[in-house]
Order: sequence, then structure tokens, then C-alpha cells
Amino acid sequence: MTESRSTAHLRTGEFVPLMALLVSLTAMAIDAMLPALGLIAKDLHLDDANDAQLVVTALFVGMSVGQLIMGPLSDSVGRKRAIFTGLLLFVAGAALSFQAETFEAMLVGRAMQGLGAAGPRIVCMAIVRDLYKGRDMARILSIIMAVFIIVPAIAPALGQAILTVAPWRTIYAFLLLQGVVAALWFVRQPETLEPARRLPLRPGRIWLAVVETVQTRSSLGYTLAAGTIFGAFLGYLSSAQQIFVDTYGVGDDFPLYFGALSLSLGAAALLNSRLVMRLGMRAVCWRALTSVAVLGVGFAAVVWTQDGLPGLPWFMAYLLATFLCVGLLFGNFNSLALEPLGHIAGTAAAVIGSLSTVISLVLGYAIGSAYDGTVLPLVSGFAALGLVALFIVAWTERTA
Repeated sequence: MTESRSTAHLRTGEFVPLMALLVSLTAMAIDAMLPALGLIAKDLHLDDANDAQLVVTALFVGMSVGQLIMGPLSDSVGRKRAIFTGLLLFVAGAALSFQAETFEAMLVGRAMQGLGAAGPRIVCMAIVRDLYKGRDMARILSIIMAVFIIVPAIAPALGQAILTVAPWRTIYAFLLLQGVVAALWFVRQPETLEPARRLPLRPGRIWLAVVETVQTRSSLGYTLAAGTIFGAFLGYLSSAQQIFVDTYGVGDDFPLYFGALSLSLGAAALLNSRLVMRLGMRAVCWRALTSVAVLGVGFAAVVWTQDGLPGLPWFMAYLLATFLCVGLLFGNFNSLALEPLGHIAGTAAAVIGSLSTVISLVLGYAIGSAYDGTVLPLVSGFAALGLVALFIVAWTERTA
């Protein structure tokens, strides 16, 4: 492997899909549940249908906390132990949600799932950083993301298929099974953090690593930009089921529309693995983010003139183009933020992931809860946050 810092690794043909499976636990836990949100709201007697979006939000809350725990833990006890700890929590959270009799109890289980999913999500980034640097790291992360995106493309269809033959709680049983399979496969991955490179699990050491991360301007800037643009995407995830089913009336075809948009993200991630080697991460990010902002502002103006309800083909075309650009950003923003902090990769990845998640939670919840039967809140959110993220990147590159 190019610029490897450790010789402990599987062959790329096995390593990439394994990392993609581990990272995809979060996506599967979110997207497979989307077709069931209406049923959950009905069966658990929610007064406001928008409250069902908390099934998504609660998982991200748990994940934002979990990242701060799992990253430093992986720097201290090794990558494998941290990931196995996360998988155990994920499986326990799925079991709790499966048997929950109240909406509040389900949200506790969802938060536990997020807490556990933070282990694979954040520590996999540290594993990649253990083995790769620079553009090679961005290329591998892009390939992982391309494989990973297959999950959100098929997850809603899988959830819909389960609902045709079983109650919505069965989706949680499937998530539990996925966690067990991931743990059994991960046994094959060697430890990538040798004992000599491990850091003591002391509050003082962790605090110094946190301070170093936020004081590294490029790391902070790209983290803020990632959280901002992901906030718009989280707003989409939270309200997608309502937009397609309630606003556009696509019914059981919702997984097809959602899957098509997810494949656009996957195509972008795969394209990025090539573009980043030619143009570099910063050039790709700048062009993609500029496109997101321009598309958002232009389409928001169109949507406003049509009372918030453009034709479905136009709305899909806008999202496909936007997601193609957004897919070029995720891997590169994470790589740029983590690049100067390889010596504290676990803790740095935790801070980067947690901070960006908290930002996206606040922004995404604001966009999702603003759903009013039209697509104007979502499109306006992409436009506004695209401009904000563009400003942050411009500031970062001037001061980095």
C-alpha cells in the first residue's frame, strides 16, 4: 500500500468492502427505517407526524457523543477493541428498539445504536489514516464511500420489502443481524495501531489532542464546512419520506426515488477517486461546493415562483445534480481535516466527526422540522448552507 505506516492489512479487495460494511451501519440504520416512519407515528400515537423524524435525529445524537469516546479509546486500546465495543453497543441498541413499547424507549435504543455505530464510523477513518496518507487516503476513502453508497441506495427498498411481509419492528432485527455479521467479518482485520504508537487514556492527553485539533486551522475549517453542508443533507434525510410520499404522492415507489439519488452520491464518490489524483482535494472541493451553492440559489428562486412545488422531474434533476457535487465533498473534507493530525488520528477523527455531526444535527433538524408540505425549506437550506460552507472554505484556504 502506498505510503503505508503499518504492514497490518487485508488485501485491498477485502479491506475496502469490509470498511464500507462497517461504515454503512449508520446508513442502514437510518435509511432502512425511512419507509416505516409513517407507521411508527401511527402505531406509537405521535401527535405531530414531524416527530417521527426523531428516529433519525436520535441516532445522530448518540453518534455525536460516541465519536468523542471511541476515537480516544482507539488511540489507547487499539482500533479493533474500539470497533468491537461499538458493535456490541449497536446490537444492544437495535435489540432495545425492537422491543420498545413507547416512542421514548425507542429513541433511547436509537441513541444507543448511534453511540455504537460511532465506533466503526470513526475508527475506520483512523484505520485508513494508519495505512494511507494524502491523496492516496482520499482515493481509498472515496472508493469506500462509493461501495458504502450502495447501502442507502438499497436500504429503503429493503425496509419496504420487510414491511410487506412483517411488522416494522422486524427492521430492527435485521439491523441487529447486520451488526453481528460485521463483527464476525472484522475478526479477520489485523490491528493497525502497534502498541508502541498507542497513547495513554488520560483526560489531560485527550484534552491536548482536542485542543491541537481545533487550533489547527485547516482541520477546524474543513470540519466546519463539512458539518454545514452535511446539515443540508441531514435535512433531506429527515424529510425525504414526507416529501416524496406526502408531497409528491409516490407511495411505495419512494425507495426507487431515494435509491436513484443515493446512486448519484455513489457515482460522485467513485469519480472523486480519480479526480482527486489529478486535481487535488482542494480544487475538487472548491469546484463542487461552488456548484452546490449556485444550483441551490438558482433552484430556490424557481421553487419560490412555483409556490414551493416544482414538478417532480425538475426536483429530481436538481437533487441529482446537487448530490453529484455533494458526493465529491464528503471524503475530501474528512481527508483534508485529518491530514495534518496523523499522530493523533483516533482522537482527531473523533473531534472532527463529533463537531461536524453536532453542527449538522442542529442545521438538519431546523430544515427537517420546517417541512410545510413543500420543498422550499429543503431547497432554501441547501442554497443558504452551500453559501455558508463556501465562505468557510474560502476563509480556511486563506488562513491555512
